[in-house]
Amino acid sequence: MDQKLRFEHPEVEQLDRDGIRQLQQQKLGQLGGRLQQSPEWMAHFRKAGMEPRDLRTLDDLARAPTLEKADLRALYPFPMLTRELSEIRRFVATSGTTGLPVMFGLTERDMTQLLPYQMCRIFRAAGLLPGDRVYQGYGYGLWIGGLSMDLGLAAYGAVNFPLGPGRGDLVTKWMIDHAYTACSLSPLWLMTLVNLAKEQGIDPRREWKLRVGLFGGQSVSAAFRDQLEADLPPGFLAQNIYGTTEAGGPVIGISCPHSHDVDEMHLINEDTIITEVLDPHTLKPVGPGEVGEVVVTTLERDASPVVRWRTRDLVRLSEHPYDCPCGRRGLPKIGRIIGRSDDMLKVRGVIVFPTQVEDVIAETEGAVKEAWHIYIDGEHHLLEEITVAIERRRDAEASREDLSYRVGHAIHSRMGIRVKVECHDEGTLPRYEAKAVRVHRRGMKAG
Repeated sequence: MDQKLRFEHPEVEQLDRDGIRQLQQQKLGQLGGRLQQSPEWMAHFRKAGMEPRDLRTLDDLARAPTLEKADLRALYPFPMLTRELSEIRRFVATSGTTGLPVMFGLTERDMTQLLPYQMCRIFRAAGLLPGDRVYQGYGYGLWIGGLSMDLGLAAYGAVNFPLGPGRGDLVTKWMIDHAYTACSLSPLWLMTLVNLAKEQGIDPRREWKLRVGLFGGQSVSAAFRDQLEADLPPGFLAQNIYGTTEAGGPVIGISCPHSHDVDEMHLINEDTIITEVLDPHTLKPVGPGEVGEVVVTTLERDASPVVRWRTRDLVRLSEHPYDCPCGRRGLPKIGRIIGRSDDMLKVRGVIVFPTQVEDVIAETEGAVKEAWHIYIDGEHHLLEEITVAIERRRDAEASREDLSYRVGHAIHSRMGIRVKVECHDEGTLPRYEAKAVRVHRRGMKAG
């Protein structure tokens, strides 16, 4: 295969792991020098008996303090900026679903150099081509998703249709009229669009031209992905993309055509982002095949760098992190997001992740794969009971009672817990055009 098609930056992407680590170590020292000028960063490093300039090797990084939202919220409203406010050209923010949103600044360099550099590599690895017509369905405002895509697509030379989420009736028609060949959006929103198109008499598999999709905002099961690909034109690839606002956007991970087949992603921008996969309790690195929390350090972010940011996202490090046939052997592979350490539920002593429930629903014939929710009565992680709400497809042969039994039985067989399952008619439960909220706490039960 032509190297220009396989790699956006071959001088980096073809390095072995030692070569990547040398780049990281060099840039880590430079980052420490910059942070040494910040009183807020100096105070943060003192928690571990260090100064930022002590970041000279990757072993030094392992001694550095981790960073969490509580650290940033304590410095509201503009925490740990390393540039003057007058040098900031745009702010982005976290979702604020569990408290006040945290603001992160972007300088001119962040927006015109760093983000495009990272995003172009994402696009190349996923299989986008310059000239592709892209339905860009991520949101805007303070969320970094749409902004990152816009800046990246412009630099990459793709044709951007930045519709953002929503307007489904229009999108299903424009998929045909504009002949989009690629898309970036929530996988649940695309599934909603597929079902909406079918209701309108449109056959997405035959009438749409989509070849590849970049899906973030939530992790989906392999069964859900397979169903989505089956509903779209032959050869369509549903590529997982992963990132966070704190890391600088959807720039941490992406699946290539090879890692897609084993449901894994490359840590694709390891020359600008150090990604540790650590045991969330001991903060020690996990080994191949083990589950750990993603912890990121941004090496080149200008205005709002982070050092050892705890994402709370749990992933499984690949059994063979460095052997992808695509040739990116210095950029390790991780599995899809399993869940969040702070979303982990303990039901009668059994650890349960929402994605495990999704796997069951996605594999149950007659259930609507994109519509499910978990309801919790109480505010503690140690629970006696959870309720799983699902929907029955209109054309399903099974009754609602039968589907409830099958999902409940499968959850019990797979996870060893009994749950209450509520089955509703299709279209009853909330849908999400962007990031989905799956776990809902209803407060303490009365008396």
